[in-house]
Amino acid sequence: MLNQTPKKTMDEIMDLFEASSIGQSISEELYRQYDVKRGLRDLNGKGVLTGLTNISEICSSKIVDGKSVPCDGKLYYRGYDVEDIVNGFVQEDRFGFEETAYLLIFGKMPTKHQLEEFEDVLASYRTLPTSFVRDIIMKAPSPDMMNTLARSVLTLYSYDDNANDISLPNVLRQCLELIALFPMLSVYGYQAYNHYVCGQSLFIHQPQPQLSTAENILYCLRPDHSYTKLEARLLDIALVLHAEHGGGNNSSFTTHVVTSSGTDTYSVIAAALGSLKGPRHGGANLKVVQMFDEMKQQVEDWNDDDQVSAYLTRLLHKEAFDHAGLIYGMGHAVYSLSDPRAGVFKRFVKKLSDEKGLQKEYQLYENVERLAPQVIAKERKIYKGVSANVDFYSGFVYRMLDLPLELYTPIFAIARIAGWSAHRLEELSNRSKIIRPSYMNVCPRKEYCSMAQRDETEK
Repeated sequence: MLNQTPKKTMDEIMDLFEASSIGQSISEELYRQYDVKRGLRDLNGKGVLTGLTNISEICSSKIVDGKSVPCDGKLYYRGYDVEDIVNGFVQEDRFGFEETAYLLIFGKMPTKHQLEEFEDVLASYRTLPTSFVRDIIMKAPSPDMMNTLARSVLTLYSYDDNANDISLPNVLRQCLELIALFPMLSVYGYQAYNHYVCGQSLFIHQPQPQLSTAENILYCLRPDHSYTKLEARLLDIALVLHAEHGGGNNSSFTTHVVTSSGTDTYSVIAAALGSLKGPRHGGANLKVVQMFDEMKQQVEDWNDDDQVSAYLTRLLHKEAFDHAGLIYGMGHAVYSLSDPRAGVFKRFVKKLSDEKGLQKEYQLYENVERLAPQVIAKERKIYKGVSANVDFYSGFVYRMLDLPLELYTPIFAIARIAGWSAHRLEELSNRSKIIRPSYMNVCPRKEYCSMAQRDETEK
């Protein structure tokens, strides 16, 4: 007979054991004493150099008279300014994510023929294994699409006859398959959740080989398949801007760390997904949208600078929204004066807000972008500039596209799988040592006591 003993609740467990022994904190003074770079960043916020990469570069400062000074941010993919990349495919009236993925993985811009071949390969890989949707995605749907996505990725391991082969040709094949499948895994995972958990109608649309990644997301997500060219354009630009961001971001660094152990591609990408899921990384745009939802309720006149500034001040004082003391979407760990991705986004966001009749909401975003740095400067000491980051506008774009909140972070993953793939291939190509940083133990050594002695001490 199965053990019918009921499971202990969290409160019962805490009552049974010494809560003080869980996750014991370490003094801030010890971190300073041993010059530990918390978060792999020094006291000035500069990242600790842990590797070299050919994939992308973030610039937020320049040398003037021998000193480093903040400058407008720049982001480069394989040496190309991302603003030039976006301007290029927009002027030629093309979608750009596939071209960007090709650039990140192969290190060069594709010719027309190479891009067509690449798009054909992705289209051929967009078919999931037989019954995968029914047997995997539809079973035990999760309210968190990132967990659904990670589970699907790990399950794909079982469908791959060469899952453990980490030769470059095989890993390239696996990465291309995952780039192609991420949109389907994400959208189908949401449809299953929306049906089985939320009680809504179930739609499972097959992707169309002639459509771009952005178009297929909208085509498969919407019941009637419909979308405007501008909607697909904005989503495509979002994918391009999120595809990569230097080797030091949390999920890309995770990709390097786990790849260095010699494990399989599916385990590496699942680990990167776990990293991206966190609200300090990929989940930030959700917080921006939710913050603005409350702001629109709390601020009577969205064009009154005093009212908007007062609400922003309450945010910093932990008196509004989630009481975290943050204005979400403002500031960045690396960028200072500006985030180039936010600048690119903003040019197109205005057009979509006009198409959707959401000019008032767009104006509120502009007002917050203008006022937040002033409010933050009054309340806190700023060591570098504070500006809107890419999450500030991306959530607004997704809201205008009627994308469900559950897909905001998976959309990030659909884009970033291109960057993760490039970093995995780079780590394998360089055959680096396993990444194993040092941690200093600060726990004093103790004499072992017998059980009887411990019982006696407790009396």
